[in-house]
Amino acid sequence: MLLGAPAVALAKGQPMMITVTKGFGLTLYASEVGDAKQLALGDKGTLFVGSYKKGTVTALVDNNADGRVDKRYVIAKNLDNPEAIAFRDGDLYVAVEEKILRYIDIENRLRRPGRGKEIYDRLPEQTNNSRRAMHFGPDGRLYVSIGAPCNVCEAPDPFASIIALDVETGETEQIATGIRRAIGFDWSPTDNALWFADLGRDWMGDRIPPDEINRVEQVGAHFGFPYLHASTVEEPAYERPENLKITLPKYELPAHVAPTGMHFYSGKQFPEKYQQQMFVAENGSWNRSSKIGYQVVMLTIENNEVVKRSTVVSFLDGEFPVARPHSLVTAPDGAMYISDDLKGNIYRLYYKKSQDSESDTAK
Repeated sequence: MLLGAPAVALAKGQPMMITVTKGFGLTLYASEVGDAKQLALGDKGTLFVGSYKKGTVTALVDNNADGRVDKRYVIAKNLDNPEAIAFRDGDLYVAVEEKILRYIDIENRLRRPGRGKEIYDRLPEQTNNSRRAMHFGPDGRLYVSIGAPCNVCEAPDPFASIIALDVETGETEQIATGIRRAIGFDWSPTDNALWFADLGRDWMGDRIPPDEINRVEQVGAHFGFPYLHASTVEEPAYERPENLKITLPKYELPAHVAPTGMHFYSGKQFPEKYQQQMFVAENGSWNRSSKIGYQVVMLTIENNEVVKRSTVVSFLDGEFPVARPHSLVTAPDGAMYISDDLKGNIYRLYYKKSQDSESDTAK
């Protein structure tokens, strides 16, 4: 059940409605951060934001831990589509064109970050469709998702896959393939298994194919693209290879919700039923006859199966999107940051039990 928040003037002269589930609140953590895509959290609590169109990587700092940004720094600018970023052991990693750059000891160099050092140069050429994301896995390797360069096609490796990179040696391993566009992925806190959300193809109508939630149980598994979409939608343009073994989704989302962000909540601020559960940012439909998505949902997982999907925040006001949530990360205080690639905002989702004085809506 959603609790309707009062209308808030998020744009001049245009009050908008954001709804949050009962017990939660939402505030505006930062604004005008380009088309905010992937988020990465530093060891000292710095929130890094990658932008696709603006070509910047921004660092946001909350010095007094009051849930609002005090300082911001531009780590890099004039880059080609630096949406994919990751942080580990003091260093920030940014994917740009065919390269991955490393910004060393970045939280101690926010004012003078210097140029990123190239550590890898064998990513395929990026297109508007072949979107990318990066996260470090439990094994210490940098996992990179590389989208297919098309709506639907037989793409050469390493397109349409997730690879794991040893950032010291440059060695890579293909973890999963047959993936159209997996921008959101994370590891289960219970068994370290990799889960990812895959966006289904366009132009098959409003209701098919479903978007997917997948789990990698075997390295190198094939997840169907472009031959099979979700569990049952055969691709008419390409014939499935006779001996191809396809791993089916663990869960199917409605078509066109566009699950760009996936994150297992790792904090303690939210009630127990939310802890260690999967949160998904549904970026929202772009060519559907009526809009769908534009929300953050929780997928309740029991025994490695998704048993329930619940809306936590909705940014859809009728047919008008207030925001397009893209990525999620747990904040140091147990709240959750949500990036918005529509207006360049970063929202902070918090549980109100100990913060009753805060508003239900973005300020």
